[in-house]
Amino acid sequence: MTLRRTLGAIALGSASLCAAPTIASQRCTEDAMIVFDGSGSMSEMGFNLLDEPRIFEARRAVREAMPQIAAMRPLGLLIYGPGKTFACGNIDLRFGPQPGAAGPIIDAVETLEPAGETPLTEAVEMAAEVLDYRTRPGAIVLLTDGKETCGGRPCQLADRLAVEALDLTVHVIGFKVRDDHFAWPGAEEEAGQSRVTVARCLADQTGGKYVSAETLDELTEALRETLGCQLIGTGDVIHPRRG
Repeated sequence: MTLRRTLGAIALGSASLCAAPTIASQRCTEDAMIVFDGSGSMSEMGFNLLDEPRIFEARRAVREAMPQIAAMRPLGLLIYGPGKTFACGNIDLRFGPQPGAAGPIIDAVETLEPAGETPLTEAVEMAAEVLDYRTRPGAIVLLTDGKETCGGRPCQLADRLAVEALDLTVHVIGFKVRDDHFAWPGAEEEAGQSRVTVARCLADQTGGKYVSAETLDELTEALRETLGCQLIGTGDVIHPRRG
């Protein structure tokens, strides 16, 4: 966080002592990009082959969380994985941050057919460029279930973003991350246990959050936690009420 933003947060925190506790932080107005994993592994099922493909739960989580989140801040969407050309070049910028983006985001994820490799490092870098990260504050939420499979080095990118960015925060949601999507674990008790994606350093180095999600509810909550608006002076996040 820059010195200017730190001082501003202190001033706002002091003012909040006399103000209503529902005043939202400036984070709510900053542009954010969602980097969504559309690679082939998102179509896979659990180790027992009885679960749904990951993309099914991801679609439901996006439908549940996005309308309220998009009402709070401008959102953009970038999807990597599927495409007709060289697999590691399949990074699709659907649109940059815009108000009321719930509909376009939901539609894009609903029609997504997972395929291809996982160029997550290049995708996050592209999202940062869309946010003009060197001169403007912003946030990126990377939702991934797998490894970097295209030779990218997420930790090197994390170091560079931490140095060059004005005020960029990268959050990472690890959704049903496994050591190897195609290998049965050697020990039975390890089957289905989650692992930490190599992309975690993107969050660690930029002051973001790493959230592990194994279920639909956890994924929905992770989207709210990383994209929602925090209240000044509290650790609470403004969540929509479930009807």
